Amino acid sequence: MFVLKKYSVSFSAFLLVLVLAVPSFAKLKITVLAENSHNINPSLINEFGFSALVEYGDERVIFDTAKAGGMLPNAEQMGLDLEHVDVMMLSHAHYDHCGGVLPYYDKFGVLNKKLFVSTNFFKYSDNKYYEDRVGRKFDFTDGTKGFFSVSIKFNEEALRTRGVEVHHMTGDTCKLTKDMTIHTNFLVPQEVLDKTNMFIKNVDKYIPDNFDEEIALAIDTPKGIVVVTGCSHTGVLNIVNTIQRRTNQKVYAVLGGFHLLNASEEQIQGVIDRFKELGVERIGMSHCSGPLAGKMFIEQLPDRAFPYETGCVFEID
Repeated sequence: MFVLKKYSVSFSAFLLVLVLAVPSFAKLKITVLAENSHNINPSLINEFGFSALVEYGDERVIFDTAKAGGMLPNAEQMGLDLEHVDVMMLSHAHYDHCGGVLPYYDKFGVLNKKLFVSTNFFKYSDNKYYEDRVGRKFDFTDGTKGFFSVSIKFNEEALRTRGVEVHHMTGDTCKLTKDMTIHTNFLVPQEVLDKTNMFIKNVDKYIPDNFDEEIALAIDTPKGIVVVTGCSHTGVLNIVNTIQRRTNQKVYAVLGGFHLLNASEEQIQGVIDRFKELGVERIGMSHCSGPLAGKMFIEQLPDRAFPYETGCVFEID
């Protein structure tokens, strides 16, 4: 039986505890180490981006590292041991998902640690840009019109100099642990996206970014697949649909950034309708999912959708 406890009914602040009694299987626990908001855990550091610790039995993976390393003191405050996590994966090459990489390795070293990225991760990692055509103040803009870098602050050489063991994912899928698989090449075009603001700078030209380096995590559980996304630049539906078709399993939960910030109500409704059709039972919305999407999901799926912010824990026992 599931027990859902809400300590606040607002979108921006409630604490979720999910308990599923399946004694014969390992426990899955996914903790948000850092994210835009910290309303329900104000003593933790909130920072733009997303980072999570995935623990499944004795399997432990760091998924993204947010903007600036706040994941490290947050983990310490929450009593989480990041030093002995052997695997890290980076969903895509934006600063707000990779800013804690070097601080992590500088603090804990590289012994027996593996980093998984797409084979395309470093192709344009120092030339990622956002075009602000209106002039708005974001974390990565200054309120004027123009192109702003959203690139990462390190290259592969910097990692290898430190001795980091970098693994490049070359196919559609890569087995990360016994129960965790990385997916990429999300080729189910059921979601039309407006990506006109995201560019790669190639010499002196800005070309649309197709995010061919984006990867997502699929965790095999007794209840079905749990999908963890970083930003879903390639489309959260494209990611979920692709993983569902490849695994031919039920998608039980989707957690992370949905990148619906600039989506229309019609686009958001399309995602909601598809999640209903797939029978997705737990929907944790982080980072770039957007306030309108959060409102619509929680209004229509109040027993399934929830804000998944700094310090929140998703569990299947």
